[in-house]
Amino acid sequence: MKKNSSHSEILLAIACLIYAAPTTAFAQTGKDIHLPDVIISATRSEQYTDDLPLTVDVLNRQTMERQQILDIRDTQQNQTNLSVRHAPARFALTGPANNTGREGNTGFNIRGMGSNRVLILEDGIRIPHSYVYAGNAFGRDYVSLDMIERIEIVRGPASALYGSDGMGGLVNFVTLSPESFLKRKSDSDSPVKGQTSIGWSGDSQRKSIGTTLAGQSSSELSWLINLASANSQGLKNRGTNDAANLDRTTPNPQFNQDRSVLGKFVWTPSSNQKHTLTLAHVDRESDVHLLSSISKLPYTGSASQINNAVLDEVANASMNRNRITLASQFDVKHEWADKLNVYAGIHNASSLQHGTSDLYKSADRVRDVSYTEASAQVGIQAEKIVHHSTDWTQKYIYGLESSNSNISNFYTGVSPLPPEVFPLKRFPDTRETTRSIYAQTEWLSDQWSITPGVRLDHFALDVTSQDLFYPPAKQAGQSLADSAVSPKLGVKWNANAQWSAFAQYAEGFKAPNANQVNGYFELSPVPGNPNYVTIVANPQLQAERSKNLELGMRYRTPGLMLDAAIFSGEFNQLIQDLKALGGTGLINDPLRFQTVNIDHARISGFEVKGMRDLGLIEGGRLKMPFAYGQAKGHNTGNQLPLNSIDPSHFMLGLNYSKNDWDFKLDMHHFAAKRSQDIDSASLLKNGVAQFSVPPSNTLNASAQWQLQKQTRLTAAVYNLTQEKYWKWSDVQGVAANSTVLDAFTQPGRFVRFTLTTDF
Repeated sequence: MKKNSSHSEILLAIACLIYAAPTTAFAQTGKDIHLPDVIISATRSEQYTDDLPLTVDVLNRQTMERQQILDIRDTQQNQTNLSVRHAPARFALTGPANNTGREGNTGFNIRGMGSNRVLILEDGIRIPHSYVYAGNAFGRDYVSLDMIERIEIVRGPASALYGSDGMGGLVNFVTLSPESFLKRKSDSDSPVKGQTSIGWSGDSQRKSIGTTLAGQSSSELSWLINLASANSQGLKNRGTNDAANLDRTTPNPQFNQDRSVLGKFVWTPSSNQKHTLTLAHVDRESDVHLLSSISKLPYTGSASQINNAVLDEVANASMNRNRITLASQFDVKHEWADKLNVYAGIHNASSLQHGTSDLYKSADRVRDVSYTEASAQVGIQAEKIVHHSTDWTQKYIYGLESSNSNISNFYTGVSPLPPEVFPLKRFPDTRETTRSIYAQTEWLSDQWSITPGVRLDHFALDVTSQDLFYPPAKQAGQSLADSAVSPKLGVKWNANAQWSAFAQYAEGFKAPNANQVNGYFELSPVPGNPNYVTIVANPQLQAERSKNLELGMRYRTPGLMLDAAIFSGEFNQLIQDLKALGGTGLINDPLRFQTVNIDHARISGFEVKGMRDLGLIEGGRLKMPFAYGQAKGHNTGNQLPLNSIDPSHFMLGLNYSKNDWDFKLDMHHFAAKRSQDIDSASLLKNGVAQFSVPPSNTLNASAQWQLQKQTRLTAAVYNLTQEKYWKWSDVQGVAANSTVLDAFTQPGRFVRFTLTTDF
């Protein structure tokens, strides 16, 4: 595939795949019967993906194992219009603000909407927000995939059923259940079943081990315990400069430790009720020797700059998350409900970043920054099915939900930058509260599915304490409250057994967070930044709003699966963090930045994905998966492009399976991020141009062998051709004239393997 392949050529290639062989030929090859995945997140009840009037993706346990998906960054492997930012650890503890790589895997971007605009759930309970401020950043990678049974990805707004966190999309991580292991056939008579796996990945020298045990204590009680551990280094790249200074392009020395524990207990006292208690713990720690921060010899500049030259810099980041959830299901069989789901969850997460700078002549600096989020979420949901006639059935889903999150940050250390005095807080302690009521009904017949829904949310940001914030902040933190109604309507039409079409209209909203409303910062001139700088709070921020339309079709035969969708969304009052308001940088006229609502924006695009079954060849089955997606977005007020849009991505694969082994070859084409599609001014200041990512092509090969009945080995070689390439999500904020561009490249050729044993 040539690097200058146009989008039209790629679409032509997909069309050729679909229509290359007559459909009638497949009747002679004994095709596999495709069974659609079951998903909960899209409608808050179990439903087949093919029955939904929207685009969804499900990565089940088998897929996650076969693709060796180790963390949330790996979920983007074969997905289009989806990315996870993971920049290298090249941040600076002091001096010019630079949070590059502090937050690890920052979170998901779906169809150009990222950060906290994508709702991330674990068993339906919200994962903590991301927090980015000045030189510090905390991401949303609070999930260990070792404890996950499947990942459900809903593209487009989920606000109507889940609230403001779902304006851009939804990702729900469903944890392992005892039933999945206990129902598995085994030659062993042991009452305890489970799985053990060990793995290694060359891109980060990652070594991992995980064990799951599941058992049936009685006819009413089953249990599961999952333990996992992994050690790794920094993600490799194609850099070649190992200098221990600012010119370094190879990764900094880094050591990561990941640990997780999952406990699940399922009590079924009768056939009409089920109670599930889930206990989950995840902790991560990372130590980085920031060689890329060390100043070059000889030291130059003013006396102050020379005195503040960095001799050495080290950093440590740690995070932990604990969750307790009790979920109960009842078959009530009343006039108002057939089923009743009640759940309550407590979630506590904390992150700490520590750093030390050894300076040439000035006093050494120490920074300790923490972010904590403690939340409680409760809800009740009812389901009712009414059969109106032999042709039409109606399904009702309605419920109440309430969530509270207490959010806090804390800054301290040694040798603060003027005029700061430690300890302090960047925004005041805040309680975020949401109270919601939602309802959805689905009219079903053999040919039609019509699904209207609506949600009413009342949200509030209440400042609970001004301690360490005001003063020194110029004004006290302000509280904020508002309400929003989010409607949606989905329609699906089954033309015949092969073809179906769907459409969905959905509105969404995203409430501002505590940092965006009350964040405050003040900085006097320091080496590397000769300006007075002020970040001004904005208690007048409004919630973001969106209106989205998606049209799609599905085609299903034994020889071909095809999904296609086009989407378009209007986004109003989008929140832009730290927009420049002006100023000269002088003491009486500092550079002023503020988080504000900006003009409207529009995002549109399309996605095509599917699988072509080419039949039996030499006793094995050959299949050809494919996917292509692209999106465009711009600010409709100033007509500037949106930097959040990822370049188009085309994937074409060959999967051959035979008896106890299979082989896969995946080819990926990533389009360029052209300079005309970049708003450099919002990423870099003083007229500096943003680095525009060139096109790239990569090739991955993998295989799985069933060594014994219950033991299998999965191995893969990634980037076979040693392509040197960048991902747009990782380089935003990197200048085109940067001398260390290679530090942001993706890994070259590397190997990954996993050995798994069931028992």
